[in-house]
Amino acid sequence: MKSRSSAAPRPLPLLGLSAGIALALAAPAQAYDLLNDWPTKFKTESGVEYGVRGTIQYDTNHFSDDTLANGTSRFEDLETWRRKETYLYARKAGVWELAAGYDFQSHLWVDAYFRLFTKTAGDFRVGQIKTPVGFEEGAIGSGSTTFMERALPVQAVNQGRRIGLDWTYEKVPGWLLNAGVFSGGDLNGDNDGTTWAGRAVYNPVKSETSVVHLGIAGSIEERDDEIARIRARPEANLTAIRLIDTGNLSGADQIKRVGLEAAWAQGPFSLQGEFLTIDASRRTARDFAADGAYLYGSWVVTGETRPYKSGAFGNVKPKNDYGAVELGLRYSTLDLNDGIVAGGKQHDWTLGVNWYLGQHFKLQANYIRAFSDKGTVALDPKITELRAQISF
Repeated sequence: MKSRSSAAPRPLPLLGLSAGIALALAAPAQAYDLLNDWPTKFKTESGVEYGVRGTIQYDTNHFSDDTLANGTSRFEDLETWRRKETYLYARKAGVWELAAGYDFQSHLWVDAYFRLFTKTAGDFRVGQIKTPVGFEEGAIGSGSTTFMERALPVQAVNQGRRIGLDWTYEKVPGWLLNAGVFSGGDLNGDNDGTTWAGRAVYNPVKSETSVVHLGIAGSIEERDDEIARIRARPEANLTAIRLIDTGNLSGADQIKRVGLEAAWAQGPFSLQGEFLTIDASRRTARDFAADGAYLYGSWVVTGETRPYKSGAFGNVKPKNDYGAVELGLRYSTLDLNDGIVAGGKQHDWTLGVNWYLGQHFKLQANYIRAFSDKGTVALDPKITELRAQISF
């Protein structure tokens, strides 16, 4: 049997969240309506709205077939809170918005910005915000993903959040344009440097039940420490272990990222995919390049459509009291081998099931079949993941 750390939390929070959902379903209709209209905001007579929003997730990760040559297990089964993100915000519709978020699980600042809306020039944000390369991370919220964790190449290529200024323009029908400059690292004291980034999305088809999404994003980063490191967790992010990892690539004076995005949705069916590349120009060694891709399909068995707005998909909104059920299948691949850098190769298959209950509750289950090779080590673990989520 695998050992389990004595400090690991017991599964009571997951059971508690699940029990709360079950009680909500068993409650009278009036109580269930309250679950779909939580009073987490209020509006003043002047039209300014104040509120709080958040995403709270409790996960379990179970690993098998992860035994090394010496007979030890590479991974430890884990169960704990994945996120405790809480935001305070104030806004006046169509004029401005102020928001600040903190993840009480990772003890890190998340989005924190001031946004100004204009009628003709687009919208402007200043503060800590997401960088755009990596559709599944940069545009889709952490509580709205079809699968519990982002695909391998998105984890490896996306920069996360940076302090900066960005501009978004949606005044031309069928188009979304985004550009930003980021400087000074992030609010958590990391990633000092400068990044220029942009993204363009075209929707030749866009309605409540049909979407065609075509996008391209790119960025150029100059890090103050001149270190690039490209790696990814095995799409199970409670663990800190990476099966593939380039290690620190010194002398990286410039890092370029490019992402090609595509998605199609028709009624309860959808497809989504990305091809991502990252190139590190190095002064002290041969340049490094890596790439990866993912593709997945989703079917909302109960008939609903994945909502789409401003170049991103959101959580399914159930039409029935018993909720909505979604099935998904994803293939992802990432190659971190280039020249003498043997970062490794990995590809994963993920089967996912989601149960959406009202506006706020979501239960997820993922089964991952991972295949990795790094140097002389080949490891192909099987991973079972569960999540209970509350968002408001």
